Amino acid sequence: MGVGRAYARTHIFRLFEFNCVTPTFIIEQPSRDIQESVRNILLDIGEDPQRDGLLKTPERVARMYEEITAGYHTDPVKLINGALFDVDYSEMVLVKDIEFYSLCEHHMLPFYGRAHVAYIPNGKVIGLSKIPRIVEMFARRLQVQERMTSQIANLIQETLNPRGVAVVVEGSHMCAMMRGVKKSQASMTTSSMLGSFREDPKQRAEFLALITKNRMAE
Repeated sequence: MGVGRAYARTHIFRLFEFNCVTPTFIIEQPSRDIQESVRNILLDIGEDPQRDGLLKTPERVARMYEEITAGYHTDPVKLINGALFDVDYSEMVLVKDIEFYSLCEHHMLPFYGRAHVAYIPNGKVIGLSKIPRIVEMFARRLQVQERMTSQIANLIQETLNPRGVAVVVEGSHMCAMMRGVKKSQASMTTSSMLGSFREDPKQRAEFLALITKNRMAE
C-alpha cells in the first residue's frame, strides 16, 4: 500500500499546541531544603544571595522544581481516569508532534523536543488528551530519553492491550549543547516498537513515513 493511501486510511491527530496538557500548579510552601541548597550554590559560585536580583531566587527555584518534577507525583490511573472506549476501529491511531520538556538526570539540565505515539487498537481506544498527558507525566521527572521512550510505550501497552505500540522521541539536550561537547545542532532520536510494529516491517514503515511526511514536504 502506498504512503498516500496509508495516510488516507490512518487516524491522525497532529498536536502543535496542546494547552490542556500542562497543569497549573499552586504551591503554597516551596521546599525549604531546596531553597537552602540554592543559597549554598549561589555562595559557592561567588554570588551574593542577598542582592536584589537573587533575593527570591531560592524560592523561585524551589517552586520551579515542584512543577517540572510533578511527574513523580502523578498517578497514571487517575491521569487516564477511565477514558478508555469500546470502538470498532482497527487501523493506526497516531498522535504526533507532542512537545515535551524534561531534565537530564546526569546534569539536571533540560532536554526537550517532540514525541510521536501510535497504536493499533484491539477493541478499545484511549481519549485523545491522555496520550500527551502520558508523555508529560514521564517527561516531568529526572530522565534519560531512552527510558522515557520505553516508559511511554509500556504504559500504553499495559493500559490498552493494543495490537501494537510505536513511540519515537526526538530530543535536543542542553547538557551536550551548552557544556561538554558543545554541539548545538546535535539531536537524539529514540524509538520503542511493541507488538505488530515490531513484527510487521510494513506497519513500522507506515508509521515512520507518517511522522516524517510534512517535514519532507517542507
